[in-house]
Amino acid sequence: MPGVTVKDVNQQEFVRALAAFLKKSGKLKVPEWVDTVKLAKHKELAPYDENWFYTRAASTARHLYLRGGAGVGSMTKIYGGRQRNGVMPSHFSRGSKSVARRVLQALEGLKMVEKDQDGWQLRIRNIKMEFSLKIKFFIY
Repeated sequence: MPGVTVKDVNQQEFVRALAAFLKKSGKLKVPEWVDTVKLAKHKELAPYDENWFYTRAASTARHLYLRGGAGVGSMTKIYGGRQRNGVMPSHFSRGSKSVARRVLQALEGLKMVEKDQDGWQLRIRNIKMEFSLKIKFFIY
């Protein structure tokens, strides 16, 4: 199907498959602190999945594909959540800036994204081919 895009496939399966591809390729530079870090201020525990960095990188690449021009601040807003304050009302809390920055830098090291004056942009030339291969994998 030549007209199939990232929007046409199930996003969870796509992110899972792209994360597996990134892990299998072995080119994504993963920081050594990934097993001890919390992903946001509102989280109580570190993630249970030991491959969470690959999943976050795949999800970030998908977001950049769909929204282009997103930066660290918008990624912290995307991965934010509800901050529980005990008896006081809950409020929105942003995700970790350090994690978002390191994921974008790791994707930049793979030459999947590049930084310009408007924010981080997905390199359409290289990544569209990878995404289309992943989409064909889901269809067939």
